[in-house]
Amino acid sequence: MPNSPSSDVGFTIVMNYQQAWDYLDSLQFHKIKLGLDAMRSFMAKVGNPEQSLNIVHVAGTNGKGSVSATLLTLLSHAGYRVGLYTSPHLSSVRERFRINGSFISERKFAELSEKIRSVLAGEKITYFEFTTALAFLWFAEEDPDFVILETGLGGRLDATNIVTPLVSIITNISMDHEAYLGNTIAEVAFEKAGIIKPAVPLVSAVTQDAGLTQVTEKCREVGAPLYLFGETFHITVNDDGSWNWQAADSFSPVSYRNLHCSMKGNYQKGNASLAIAAIVLLQEHGVEISEEQIRDGLTAVSWPGRLESFTLERTSRRLAQDAGSDSTVSFLLDGAHNPAGVESLVQTLITECRYAKLILVWGAMADKDLQQTLPPAAECADLIILTKPVGERSAAPEQLKENVPAHLLHRCVVKPTVEEALTFAEETAQVDDLIVIAGSLYLVGASRKILLGELVDA
Repeated sequence: MPNSPSSDVGFTIVMNYQQAWDYLDSLQFHKIKLGLDAMRSFMAKVGNPEQSLNIVHVAGTNGKGSVSATLLTLLSHAGYRVGLYTSPHLSSVRERFRINGSFISERKFAELSEKIRSVLAGEKITYFEFTTALAFLWFAEEDPDFVILETGLGGRLDATNIVTPLVSIITNISMDHEAYLGNTIAEVAFEKAGIIKPAVPLVSAVTQDAGLTQVTEKCREVGAPLYLFGETFHITVNDDGSWNWQAADSFSPVSYRNLHCSMKGNYQKGNASLAIAAIVLLQEHGVEISEEQIRDGLTAVSWPGRLESFTLERTSRRLAQDAGSDSTVSFLLDGAHNPAGVESLVQTLITECRYAKLILVWGAMADKDLQQTLPPAAECADLIILTKPVGERSAAPEQLKENVPAHLLHRCVVKPTVEEALTFAEETAQVDDLIVIAGSLYLVGASRKILLGELVDA
């Protein structure tokens, strides 16, 4: 990539895309720190471009990505240009930044990375602060109609929490990231509720007593209208599997009927209902969207690596012959990595998936609750393949094995690398078997790249 002047940002490119990504990766050595001072200081130096954006801010333990992807799809189906910032990525950092169906270009990523590095002038920020600043700068340049902004960790002290959005969303609250957010639901909920802003409406599916109390009290404290799934709006499921969305009279007179979700998981109806509630609130800011656009948009939502299923041709004729008459193998990829996420995965396997045997490929981060996540998934599996995605935070397979229930140890095998784990899974899979890859988005990302290639084109 040439080092040519960039008139739109007013400086000369020094880094190319790979160099910019390498520089970003070097920031991972700066450990996670929660706080807004660094973000506010940096954004002030570049003119606070985030203040010009029409933002929907999304927090929660699980479902943030699905709600965000649903919002993006619904609004884009209605003709709007919508920015989306999410984390983490599966295999390319560019996945974090998109407008409608287009990801940030390599050139623009390099340009903005160089601008950030230049403005910092040696000052240190974290990986997530860097990507958040880059997102704000890019969206301000592109000027989309709306930006959907997903928190990275918690909410109150998350780098994204320097904005005043049009609508806030807290999907749900359960235990995760205890080292940073607290050891009780109340403590975690306090952090998540930190995104609630004065007079900004909040849409939420929080149900647990302690979490609901924290959210309700915060809304009351700052005067933020609260719209709760199951109370202010709800869904009903029809005999044919379709579902209806309806709001209380105090919220909205509109209703949407005979809806279908494209993504697996019965809980996706709840995630979709949050997105619809946000759409209804955005109508007060000029959004025009028809029931048909809602219905069509829901059937088009895609969120790679989250209950993503596909079938591939086997990699060799020998494997196809060994497996019988079927030359294909079926996969289900899911980034479930905390107890609530694994519970949803297990429920989906029981109620929505059909297979002869289940082959589980599992890898996880060492700082996750392995005792509460691996055993429930292992109980579903006929074969458990433990492996390790590349990264200093990844748990060794031997560490994972210590958390497998004793009566299931005879089903376990250890494969040191993701490539070896996938090869063994494919070699073992027979007709009508299902290979499930879960435990970490890092594992899912590495596996998906091997199986399907990059999500983002060069």
